[in-house]
Amino acid sequence: MSTATKMCNCLMLALALLAPLVTAESRSPATLISEGSLQVATTISPSAAVVPGQKLKLQLEIATARWFGGGTRIALPEVPGLVILQSESFASNSSEQRMGATWVVQRWTLDVYPQRAGQFTIPPLTATLTVNDETAGDVKGDIEAPGISFTAAIPKALAQADLWVASPSFKVSQSVDRNLDTMSPGDAFEREIRFEASDVMAMMLPGFSPADTPGLAAYPLPPELENRSNRGESSALRVEKISYVAQRAGSYTLPSQEYLWWDSVNASLQLLVLPALEITVSGTGTGSTDSNPHYSKQQLAWAAVATLLFLCLAWLARGLLAQMPWQLVLAPVRRSWQVLLSLRQPALPESLNPGPTSLDP
Repeated sequence: MSTATKMCNCLMLALALLAPLVTAESRSPATLISEGSLQVATTISPSAAVVPGQKLKLQLEIATARWFGGGTRIALPEVPGLVILQSESFASNSSEQRMGATWVVQRWTLDVYPQRAGQFTIPPLTATLTVNDETAGDVKGDIEAPGISFTAAIPKALAQADLWVASPSFKVSQSVDRNLDTMSPGDAFEREIRFEASDVMAMMLPGFSPADTPGLAAYPLPPELENRSNRGESSALRVEKISYVAQRAGSYTLPSQEYLWWDSVNASLQLLVLPALEITVSGTGTGSTDSNPHYSKQQLAWAAVATLLFLCLAWLARGLLAQMPWQLVLAPVRRSWQVLLSLRQPALPESLNPGPTSLDP
C-alpha cells in the first residue's frame, strides 16, 4: 500500500472520529425546536381578569421525543408589580402520545401574585436543560419559553377597600388561655389570633395591632409565619400572640376587628369579623394602687411564721451571749487597741536640746 493511500485512510478515520463531536457542537436545543423534536409552551391560569393579590399559575411545559439527559434550571424574570415564586423544587413529569410517538413531558409551575391593578407582561422564560438527540447524544443549552400577558383589575366591590385577602378560602379565629371574668389586678392572659388562607403567602396575610386600652397593658410578640405546600396546593398561616396584664380593676372591651376576603372561587366579597372580648377585673390584687392594701390569708400566715422564727433566733442569741466568756473574747481586742495607741506617739522627743538640769552652772 502506497504512502498516499495510507495518508488518505488516516484522514478518513480522523474525520469519522471527529464527525460526532462536530455534529454535537453544531446542534443545540434551539435546533431541536426548529426540527420539531423539542417543544416548549407557556400557559397561565386563570385566563380571565384577576384582582390584585390573587394567585395565578404560570406553567412552563417542555416536551421531547427522546428523553432528558439532566436536570432543568429556570431563571425567574423580574417584573415590576409582580411577585414570581418557584414554590416547587421539581417538575411534574409524564409521558403522552404525540404524532404517533411517545413524548416525555416536564411541567414547571410558578406562582404569580400581582400587587396592583394593570396590564402585565411576563417576558420569555429562560430554561437551561439537557436533551438526548438521536444523532448527537446529549445536547445541552438554553431555550426561551414564550412570554405571556394578563390583566389585574379592581372590581366595584373593592373600589373603596385598602386591604383584602384574595383566596379560595380564608378564616380568622382567636383564643385566650383563661377565663376573663375572674381576673384581679396584676393577673395576665394571652390572646392568640390565627389567620389561615389558601393560595397566598404568609407575608400577604393581614397583621394585628392591639388597641391602646388604659388599665390593660398589651405586649405583642413577633408574628409567626408559616407557608405549606402539599401536592401543588399551597396554604399560609399567620399567628399573632399578645400578652395582656390587668393594671387596675374595671371593665374592659377589646374591640372587634373586620377583615375583607375576596372569594376568588365565586368572585364575591366577604366580611370576616373577629369578635370583641369583654374583660372584668375585680379586687385589688398585686397590682392595686389602693393606699390600704388587703392581704390574703396565706400572706398573713407566712408573715406570722417569719415573725415567730425571728423571735426564736433572737432568744437563742441572747442565751449564747450571756454564757460567753467575755474576758477571754475582749483581751485580744484590748491588746490591739493598745498597739494602735502606741503608733500615735511621736518617734522623737519634743525637743532635741533638753532643758537645764541640776548639774548645769
